[in-house]
Amino acid sequence: MDKKLVSFIVRRYLRFDKDQPFIFLSALLAFLGITVGVMVLIVAMAIMNGMDKEFEEKLFTMNYPLTIFPKYSGAVDERLLEDLQKRFPYLLFSPYISSQVIFKKGDKLEGGMLFGVDFSKELAINKVLRQYVKMPPKKYEIVVGKGLYDDFFLIDGEKIFVIFPKSEPAGFSITPLFKRFRVVGYFRSGLIAYDKAYAYTTLDSLQKIAGLAKGEYSGIHIYSKDPKKDYEKLQKALPEGVGVVGWWQQNGNFFAALTMEKRALFIVLMLIILVASLNIVSSLLMTLMNRRKEIALLLALGASKKEIWSIFFRLGSIIGGVGIVAGVALGLFGVYLLAHFDIVTLPADVYGTSRLPVDLSPLDLGAIVVGASIIILASALYPAKKSCEINVIEVLRNE
Repeated sequence: MDKKLVSFIVRRYLRFDKDQPFIFLSALLAFLGITVGVMVLIVAMAIMNGMDKEFEEKLFTMNYPLTIFPKYSGAVDERLLEDLQKRFPYLLFSPYISSQVIFKKGDKLEGGMLFGVDFSKELAINKVLRQYVKMPPKKYEIVVGKGLYDDFFLIDGEKIFVIFPKSEPAGFSITPLFKRFRVVGYFRSGLIAYDKAYAYTTLDSLQKIAGLAKGEYSGIHIYSKDPKKDYEKLQKALPEGVGVVGWWQQNGNFFAALTMEKRALFIVLMLIILVASLNIVSSLLMTLMNRRKEIALLLALGASKKEIWSIFFRLGSIIGGVGIVAGVALGLFGVYLLAHFDIVTLPADVYGTSRLPVDLSPLDLGAIVVGASIIILASALYPAKKSCEINVIEVLRNE
């Protein structure tokens, strides 16, 4: 195959033709369509990844990577905690006591969860609390979420009623158990569901209320850098009657929905590139029809069908390939702008952040480039195949 001949013809066909401007315009539209499609796909995937990681980080912090809990009625004791600390020294453990409660101030009521924790251990694994809690609370002191703090118009040092789902006898009747806790601060996770429902106090504050002896806990929160791997190890190490759950299991439906949404968005936006590739087909077919006599002459003068096929296949590949490169460049530039400048702002109480999070993974970028390349190459095949089916004798006789 004469590569110089193929390159010469390709360069000639790529030039603007005054006699046939619509061919060049069609190729230009194909190039622009592919460029825009790739750019939009890159930016959209970066935003989806950023939002996924933002939600994952919030849920990861408030739900904890791993949680040990009693499978049946009972509690987790201090001996198990000490044994796990010896066997897994690279993990961080924080025992807790939890109870569903109702917060009350005046006529306002709000349901939530109250956690009794050892703040020296909890602050090591909960970065949200670590950011806001400078002085660990004492017995019957409480740290509430920012949502509850604002809704109840609380101030530091004020006392709030906490009603527990237990009853105690009072004369000839039974009344709900409630305690007054002094508010000593608040935390803000960025997710209103947690900021209105979660509160933290000391272990001593809840042990008697929960009916647990000293050294007994509702469960143990665990920080792990690789929770899915450590999940398997802990399952084998835990005794009968004690289980472990990962954050991905607690929020499985939520992240499954995000994954499905991301895949659907990828497919829909890839259709933009598919539609743009049709312009490549139409452009090459118009070029083929307009250059029938030239192609017939080339074949008559000794050019092979492989060379003619290569000319049109290379034309389609160049138009689409340059569009992909331009789209990748513009997409990466768009991701850079969104990551470093507050072009788009979000309501922090809804999304957990006021800044649009973006994070483009190399895997997504590779999938976009590979997917677009396959579409482009497939689009160039049909015109290249038709170019080899020209009847030389019939074309030259008619011309």
